[in-house]
Amino acid sequence: MIMAHANDFITQQNGTGQYYRHWLLGFKFTDGVKELADLCNSYWLIDLIVSHQTERRVYMEPFQVWHLKRLNQHRLVIVATDGNSNEIARQELSFSDFPYDSATIWMADRVLYLPSEH
Repeated sequence: MIMAHANDFITQQNGTGQYYRHWLLGFKFTDGVKELADLCNSYWLIDLIVSHQTERRVYMEPFQVWHLKRLNQHRLVIVATDGNSNEIARQELSFSDFPYDSATIWMADRVLYLPSEH
């Protein structure tokens, strides 16, 4: 069953009690991002965001907003902006079983977090 925005279904995280280290490049993520990855079986989304940090244009942006959006039943697009609607990265996925129509993750200071955790 496809639902709306994944962030609406994550326990209301306000800050984080623990940071989790990503295996690549020393990035970290919060309790909320971990909950999203666990709930949606989507650790691949964290990997995708971190892997784009190898691109200079992306890495040099201190604040990033990552939007996942469903294009059709199984196709998704993930678009990163600088928080001011200036696109810095884009990737389409031809197949995904992500259970929601959209999700948003922010990234600053090498930490991925949900907007509600700001």
